[in-house]
Amino acid sequence: MKKQLGEISKATIERMPLYLRFLQEESLRGAKYVSSSLIAQNIPVSAVLVRKDLSVVSSVPGKPKIGFELTRLIRDIERFLGYDNLCDAVIVGAGSLGKAFLGYEGFKNNGLNILAAFDPEPKLAGVKIAGKRIYPLEELEAYIARKKVNIGIITAPKEVAQETLDRLVAAGIKAVWNFAPAALKAPAGVIIKNEDLSSSLAFLAGRLKNGL
Repeated sequence: MKKQLGEISKATIERMPLYLRFLQEESLRGAKYVSSSLIAQNIPVSAVLVRKDLSVVSSVPGKPKIGFELTRLIRDIERFLGYDNLCDAVIVGAGSLGKAFLGYEGFKNNGLNILAAFDPEPKLAGVKIAGKRIYPLEELEAYIARKKVNIGIITAPKEVAQETLDRLVAAGIKAVWNFAPAALKAPAGVIIKNEDLSSSLAFLAGRLKNGL
């Protein structure tokens, strides 16, 4: 019997996209099967941990000396992550980062379908990027309700980030991906992932400076 999502460790869930990316690359190279040891060499984690992780998402075990059937394993991981069922999302903040996200088609490979962006700047209203329109911010709530959007992406300035999150939640958003440099707080029942790009850069710079 497979575990429920809440029973699976965060580390296991976070490794799944890494497995999926590697498996997709192997598939493009024409491979039909892949072994846990090969996956482990490229993630990298132990082969034992690979087999343990994959047993969570797939009921089909790897074959001795052959490995896992690649197509089936990719399908099972995509289903586990929800990538086989695109989730609609909106962006709030159509600055440089927001515009870049609008034009990035790679999100669809990970199950995310960005519908539109919203911004308070009047000059941006009606602008299209990759066929996706930027709307006035005052239309945010009505759009979310009409399209039944569940995911909001915040690329707004930090000064208005918490206010933006509160508006998204009040409009019915269930999950928020925050790129504003502010640690936002969401109410119970709303999933939030804060991405601090400046902290990530500081980490890299610090490691380089100290030769680590």
